[in-house]
Amino acid sequence: MEITGKVVRLGTLTEGTSARGPWRKQELIIETEEQYPRTVCLICWTNQIDEIQKFVPGQSIKAQIEISSREFNGKWYTDVRVWRFDPVGAQPATTTSAPQAQPAQPMTHQTPSQAAPSPEYYAPSEDSTDDLPF
Repeated sequence: MEITGKVVRLGTLTEGTSARGPWRKQELIIETEEQYPRTVCLICWTNQIDEIQKFVPGQSIKAQIEISSREFNGKWYTDVRVWRFDPVGAQPATTTSAPQAQPAQPMTHQTPSQAAPSPEYYAPSEDSTDDLPF
């Protein structure tokens, strides 16, 4: 799966030792860039911790994630684990000189007052006997 969002902050760093050796885990809090943004806590393990230290609040990132749940003492716990980060907005290097496509215009959220149709929309036509606009 994939999730895209803006970095809000780095969470707590946890370190420990298991039978396989030392490990580190750190949370990365992002806010999705949707009409109704959601805050998501991503769990980053040892190999990603150095990479997330470079992120700054407000930076857009794309993460390849795995969602997993487990039960413990009758309660369920869910983790959103990151296995790879990809830069947002970076284009791959090309060796050809093909013309570049124009980037799409970003979608903007409009309030109802901004998106209101023109007054002509509401004006009844001359042959209309109905006072409803539709």
